[in-house]
Amino acid sequence: MYYDLHIHSALSPCGDDTMTINNIFNMAYIKGLELIAITDHNSLKQQYYLEEIINHDILKGKIDYVHGVELQSIEKIHILAYFCKNTNLKPIQEWIDKHLIKIPNQSDYYGNQYIFNANDEIIETENNLLISSLDMDVYKIINQIHAFNGIAILAHVMAKKYGIYEVYHGIPADLDYDGIEVTSIRDLKKLKKSCLHLKDEYIFFNSDAHNLEAINEPINQIDKDKFYQLWRK
Repeated sequence: MYYDLHIHSALSPCGDDTMTINNIFNMAYIKGLELIAITDHNSLKQQYYLEEIINHDILKGKIDYVHGVELQSIEKIHILAYFCKNTNLKPIQEWIDKHLIKIPNQSDYYGNQYIFNANDEIIETENNLLISSLDMDVYKIINQIHAFNGIAILAHVMAKKYGIYEVYHGIPADLDYDGIEVTSIRDLKKLKKSCLHLKDEYIFFNSDAHNLEAINEPINQIDKDKFYQLWRK
């Protein structure tokens, strides 16, 4: 499957306002992707109309998704959490809301935080700034993701901002993550050289797209059965 499992909608303040859920799915389809995840910062509130969208005539049977969210730990490390389509997202969102450090969003500075329905109509605006941290460290967040039967992927591991490598000068050997996201083969080689205990069975090359043009081209593939085995580990 051609994939991109790190895409921000207009719910993320750093996401372009054109990143509606229909636009994201249609651009992904046009580009030839088969599996995507919309992974907004610290919120699953954009996830509720995705099934309706992929059942439109042009998309039906052509593209699929998993639920996703990009969580930020108290150390300012980003973790991608993926959940199967039949997951009850309400308790997960309640947990996020409970632990998100509350700062009011200033849309003229940070950007808008729009929630859309299946027709790309704005039905709500999120008032809390979503690029804040949760009041939990990376260990506790990953443990809670697993408690919700989710998958924890360390996002843009080698990034200077929000990557775990910069914070811990590596990846702790006792951290129970399921996979990693890197931006290049060069970064992956550096990571393997410095982290001999690296869990490298699941490596993702996602776009971290904040606008439509940045969504991945059909370059990176993962075997469908292998991907869903993540939930059977």
